[in-house]
Amino acid sequence: MKRLIPFLLLIAILMPLFPASASSGTIPTFKIDAVVRGSSVTITTFNFPKNDSFIVTMGKMGTRGIGGTQVATQASNAGGSFSATYTIPDSLKNHYMIAIRLQSPTSGYYAYNWFYNNTTSGSAPPVPVPFVIPTFTIKDVDKNTSVTIETANFPADDTFTVTMGRIGTRGINGIVIGTQDSGTGGKFTATYTIPDALKGQHRIAIRLQSPTSGYYSYNWFYNNTTTGAGTGGTTPPPSPGKFVIPTFMIESVVKNNTVTIRTADFPKGDTFTVTMGYMGTRGINGIVVDTQDSIDGGTFTATYDIPDVLKGQYRIAIRLQSPTSGYYAYNWFYNNNAP
Repeated sequence: MKRLIPFLLLIAILMPLFPASASSGTIPTFKIDAVVRGSSVTITTFNFPKNDSFIVTMGKMGTRGIGGTQVATQASNAGGSFSATYTIPDSLKNHYMIAIRLQSPTSGYYAYNWFYNNTTSGSAPPVPVPFVIPTFTIKDVDKNTSVTIETANFPADDTFTVTMGRIGTRGINGIVIGTQDSGTGGKFTATYTIPDALKGQHRIAIRLQSPTSGYYSYNWFYNNTTTGAGTGGTTPPPSPGKFVIPTFMIESVVKNNTVTIRTADFPKGDTFTVTMGYMGTRGINGIVVDTQDSIDGGTFTATYDIPDVLKGQYRIAIRLQSPTSGYYAYNWFYNNNAP
């Protein structure tokens, strides 16, 4: 019987974005006040907690600043509203759009935003070049050999890094297949070789991202031979079978020691990597604390140790993700004894 591979969906759990001890409505945010192209950005904060310290990072558009280049540390002092200016790092000076993030490694408070890397002053946003959203569709697939795409709205005279990865990754940190010159931009077709490491995968993610401008686009395809996509001659994709979305809830916490979870709708016979990280990371690229065999799947409970580096954190993110099937689920918990 063929293994059932699910569509990957993000499970949004509606929880407060601020600690329980915070006053009502204390959600830190900030706006972009001014930009000096390739040099600096000035922000104004709102509702920042007092006497806290934030790590300031910048990264490529779409990252929300997670895992970005640290450019400063920012003391909130009396909190509330204040202005600050940060230097744009060399690696991002030529990017068209840049993400910026302030996150406290102590309290877990965070806020993020982004800006056009064009010189502007005052509260008015910079005037960008005509805004386009590059996309692409899958035209043909030669199983375990190649995939052909057709783009739309690609910017001209840009160079994109082409990566492929397991389904659910959106091609982020995937295997580099090559580079793609967009030429005059707009619409063009291109064919890329499927790497050996992904041959045999049922579905594959593919991404084109420019390291210079920050433009990116991603898609995915069934690794089955198809021809004439969009012309009526495409081989229908295989049925994914029963649709399940793995989730888990927090059962109990022993402060700075362990967390116990209860799963629901987990696939059977799969193995998950368990990671924990700072609040706001969703456990992505977190500290590996265990591996979890789902055995018969469905519902089960499991207890994991809180790693030393996260002891003392007010809130902690936790994630279970299978490196094989691509199934994942994440949540977070207050690092207090509960129930």
